[in-house]
Amino acid sequence: QVQLVESGGGLVQAGGSLRLSCATSGRAFSRYTMGWFRQAPGKEREFVARISAGGSITNYADSVKGRFTISRDNAKNTVYLQMNSLKPEDTAVYYCAANFLSAGRSRAEYDYWGQGTQVTVSS
Repeated sequence: QVQLVESGGGLVQAGGSLRLSCATSGRAFSRYTMGWFRQAPGKEREFVARISAGGSITNYADSVKGRFTISRDNAKNTVYLQMNSLKPEDTAVYYCAANFLSAGRSRAEYDYWGQGTQVTVSS
């Protein structure tokens, strides 16, 4: 069993930055693919970024490419999402997700989810 706890959300002005963290419990964190998803009011939860178990492969949604960076510290069992040049359309609840070994961009591929952290970007 893996438990995920997100932190770092908040209110920021457009153009600003935030760094989200997702701390995990359980064993073998380094063998889990980690992902970030987000859900805006009235919309479906969508893929934001993912990082492979070893950390060598990252993928991003087109809407955040070049602005967001996903990373992980396997020694701390934590994955991060650095968000720069934030836009009002980035406003959403951001969720951390995990899956043993591999997972792609679909939320159905992830077995474990955090409770989410709110990110609000004002114009």
